[in-house]
Amino acid sequence: MFGSDHLIVVDLGFGDAGKGATVDWLCSPEADLGVAAVVRFNGGAQAAHNVVVHGRHHTFAQFGSGTFAGVPTLLSQHMLVEPIALAAESEQLAALGVPDPLGLLAVDGRALLTTPIHIAANRAREDARGSSRHGSCGRGIGETAWYALEHDAPTVADCREPALLRAKLDRLAAHYDSLIGPSTHGYESIDAMVAMYRDFARAVRITGADELARCAQGGRLVFEGAQGVLLDEWRGLHPHTTWSTVEPRNARTMINEIGGTATVLGVTRTYMTRHGAGPLPTEAPLRIPEPHNETGHYQGEFRQGHLDPILLRYAIDVCGGIDGLVVNHLDIPGTLCAAQAYDTPARRITELAPGRWRDLDHQQRLTDQLFTATPILTSIDDDPATWLAQRLQVPVVLTGHGPDRHDRKPGPAWMEPD
Repeated sequence: MFGSDHLIVVDLGFGDAGKGATVDWLCSPEADLGVAAVVRFNGGAQAAHNVVVHGRHHTFAQFGSGTFAGVPTLLSQHMLVEPIALAAESEQLAALGVPDPLGLLAVDGRALLTTPIHIAANRAREDARGSSRHGSCGRGIGETAWYALEHDAPTVADCREPALLRAKLDRLAAHYDSLIGPSTHGYESIDAMVAMYRDFARAVRITGADELARCAQGGRLVFEGAQGVLLDEWRGLHPHTTWSTVEPRNARTMINEIGGTATVLGVTRTYMTRHGAGPLPTEAPLRIPEPHNETGHYQGEFRQGHLDPILLRYAIDVCGGIDGLVVNHLDIPGTLCAAQAYDTPARRITELAPGRWRDLDHQQRLTDQLFTATPILTSIDDDPATWLAQRLQVPVVLTGHGPDRHDRKPGPAWMEPD
């Protein structure tokens, strides 16, 4: 069904639905799609995309999830790049048998740098919020994005210009001095950071705006999203969101710029999950084992709930529609349940209406409404993937029946003619 389209992979929930396993499959010899590169189009080092191939496991953060298949990664201008964590991830991949991981990597010089200063500020701010935390991975993502809105922020290209980088880091440190202050969140000296970033610039290929088109000349591109649409900075359930455009707007723009066409794949589980604070209307003590997810100091508790097609439909709508579904975690035993509607003090709800883009007042109203919602549940007696396809009116392209690559199965729509 894909023709020559580039593929965009987005998570329709709050993250952790299986984007990494999906991208790994799309890049694999089994899929045979001729993928030339994986393009990361949002987020940063807080991503946690778990891929298992023949028992070999890695949690991908900045490298694309096609790395085990030998597919190169382009970190686009929309990524927030954390070079210290990237170096550590490269070492982990090398230990797992990936030859020269940094040789598979290209980084757009326009991408913002996430530094130890941003990370310390992020953690200090969340600590100061106490019980009113918004939810954070504690990796400096929000601080990186916010600082760049108001200031001349450090970028990947600056790593090749030590004097320029030092000046930007000095201003960054001065800006955050009062927030970080005497907190326990220290960071390396500016001298040490400049030296580390100079080494980073020598070790990776820093590219410009023409790199995307160059990659596309080699074949199909897979655009790998991070987090989930319900956490999108403008479309998510404000204020419990990420400082990143999760829905496929930026990926579509990049594809249009190189004259390509796109197929958007929306990824979901057979149940809902989220980390930390924020609404989860169908939350329930499901106690489904989660070997790759746990409670985090800044993220908070890992929560579970019944399947919620109302939220999934909303996510599809704010994505501008999707072309295919990927349904994971079909190996969960027992009968599943799903929300048919919500009861709220005001009325019964069967759908959530998207507002205007960047209308955070509308997003806050959605959040307030969902905090009061009680789900009306129904059991899913049919195959959950088939049930979801009918409920959401989107064909199933791929299903996941376990953590390993061999647990992926092409869905009914995989081989449909274009």
